[in-house]
Amino acid sequence: MNRYAIGIDLGGSKISGALVDQVGAIAYKESLPTQAEEPVASVLGRIQYCIEKLQSLVDGVILGIGIGVAAMTDSKRGVVIHASNLMWTNVPLRELILERMGMKWKECIWVDKDTNAAALGEMQYGAGRNSSHLLYVTVGTGVGGGMILNGRLYHGASEGASDLGHLVLDPQGETCGCGKRGCLETLSSGKAIARHTQEALRRGSESALSDMNIEEITAYEVVEAAKKGDNLAKNILTSAGHFLGIALAYYVDLNNPELIIIGGGVSAAGELLLEPIRQTVKERSLPANFSTVKVVPAGLGVDSGAIGAASLVWQNFERPPMKVDKE
Repeated sequence: MNRYAIGIDLGGSKISGALVDQVGAIAYKESLPTQAEEPVASVLGRIQYCIEKLQSLVDGVILGIGIGVAAMTDSKRGVVIHASNLMWTNVPLRELILERMGMKWKECIWVDKDTNAAALGEMQYGAGRNSSHLLYVTVGTGVGGGMILNGRLYHGASEGASDLGHLVLDPQGETCGCGKRGCLETLSSGKAIARHTQEALRRGSESALSDMNIEEITAYEVVEAAKKGDNLAKNILTSAGHFLGIALAYYVDLNNPELIIIGGGVSAAGELLLEPIRQTVKERSLPANFSTVKVVPAGLGVDSGAIGAASLVWQNFERPPMKVDKE
């Protein structure tokens, strides 16, 4: 009998769901807009719809539901502590989903930070297979992370581990959204890459991007321009990779990982981002520690969020599968 987990990736703009088997293959997918500006109950209704649609397509048994949220979470209680893009604070997500789905799902639903879920997914099915010590880093709108220590997802004392984006690298730098100055997010995130490019163009730097409306330039355009050889775009990505490398060198010397996996939208830059990361990590970490670590791109692609969320189930569910009737 086929065995599946349902993975739900809950973001500020989109809810992505997938029915994932135990080797990480997707049988079915479902996606719909989050509409985060609406009340919590409305968003929950869309999550429920997504789960029930996948449930109706199953040709076997469902072990459970994993939900990865772009937020600070309490994974033990299944609570979303703070999600700025959803405008949620202390939302008991697991309990609310249980109320909608029924108590047959009790102890079969897991909620975690999306980057934690992605780290787990990469270890189980992606670039981190056969690794027990790794760090997953997402470079997108912000910079986030998830760490695997001794083959297990590590949350920390208050579940705040791996928040790389708020390591202070420049105490006199720009103010971050968290209130501190000079956080990694102000130097290497997608927003930072776009902002630094816009500032350079306003100063008169030459670039193929000069023909665009400066205010509309995003990290995507910068990455695409860099791939075509634009010097300004390449320099901006090199700078972003350099600061990421500084932060990651600290991690290498603290935790001695086998792998650092780079994901997120900006990772589409490939070696234009990865090579300056590697070079800086090499320069700033202890040689013995650098010799054991590889910096590689993520392996799960656009479905990493949903597959990662499903991985929360596969890691935690070790009891006989629960039969779920189609509706």
